[in-house]
Amino acid sequence: MKVAIIHDWLVTYAGAEKVLEQFVELFPNSDIFSTIDFLGENRAFIKNKTATTTFIQKLPFSKKYYRNYIGLMPIAIEQLDLSEYDLIISSSYAVSKGVITGPDQLHISYVHSPIRYAWDLQHQYLKESGNNKGFKSVFIKYLLHKIRLWDNRTSNGVDLFISNSRFISRRIKKVYNRESQVVYPPVNVDDFELCLEKSDFYLTASRMVPYKRMDLIAQAFTEMRDKKLIIIGDGPDFNKIARIVNGHSNIKMLGYQSFEVLREHMQKAKAFIFAAEEDFGITPVEAQACGTPVIAFGKGGSTETVIELGNKNPTGLFFNSHDTESIIQAVREFEKNISNFSPINCRVNAERFSVERFKEEFYSIITKEYKEHQLNISPSFEKDEVYAR
Repeated sequence: MKVAIIHDWLVTYAGAEKVLEQFVELFPNSDIFSTIDFLGENRAFIKNKTATTTFIQKLPFSKKYYRNYIGLMPIAIEQLDLSEYDLIISSSYAVSKGVITGPDQLHISYVHSPIRYAWDLQHQYLKESGNNKGFKSVFIKYLLHKIRLWDNRTSNGVDLFISNSRFISRRIKKVYNRESQVVYPPVNVDDFELCLEKSDFYLTASRMVPYKRMDLIAQAFTEMRDKKLIIIGDGPDFNKIARIVNGHSNIKMLGYQSFEVLREHMQKAKAFIFAAEEDFGITPVEAQACGTPVIAFGKGGSTETVIELGNKNPTGLFFNSHDTESIIQAVREFEKNISNFSPINCRVNAERFSVERFKEEFYSIITKEYKEHQLNISPSFEKDEVYAR
């Protein structure tokens, strides 16, 4: 079985790349394809393989502004020649599922999400980027319209969809009208040791981009001066959040920190606060692996990784609106019920999302589908004989 793995773009090591890492672990002799590959020397997680890339790799400024070439990515991904491979695995949150395959090839697509900014989050992305008005916005909206048509059409080339959460499974059904199997992504829970002793502070940590809504968390704690908040992370919204917390001694911004510092704060925090509507959301699981309960926005993947207060062995609770008052009320509810949250229960819940569990579930699906696919394209002698009669 010759295997090709297709990833949207290789520029960093984040959540989607942690999934890619396990694909390569399962299929070490596979070849990797991507629209671009600018990983540099940071390639250990893909066993130092070099990806076969598209023409976008050589376009001006593609290393930094590759997202600006999203309009060219559909045609670019279609130029990758995968005709010699038996099994194609695409790791897709943009265009990689659109590779062209033949009827004798099995294409399984692990979908982190259909293209967010082209589908249900289009209006949010346009507003946050300042492209919701003017002539430029007309061009961008037309481009996204064309991408939607292409994205929907190419879903027919996928033999089996695997989604990273039930939330994304519903999005796949809505967008492509296809069913999908759910396999939660791998979380390195063994890297986060359980800590039973907690300190008197709350923690939030993330890349500071608009959809993470860390500004809301910061604003909420400016109105709760008796409660301490530590913010870890960097990104485009850093200065915006710094202006919000300026003059509030109960809030500390630590900027980007090493993994060891982040883990230590996760272990010691009273609770981890998470305001994003994520497809899955790895950091709430990592916090629970440390024995730390989670206060999260009650939509998206967090509803599947956090056991809400009121259930057996709760590991957190939710707030249901993106406003400061909802976060404040959730923090107050958490403190009233803090004795109901056990660090051990948090850890046990996090272990449901381990790396080994992911590999077992994904490989089981792959082997089952591949065997059935081979039977379909290579019927047995007995079947041929019956048909001949």
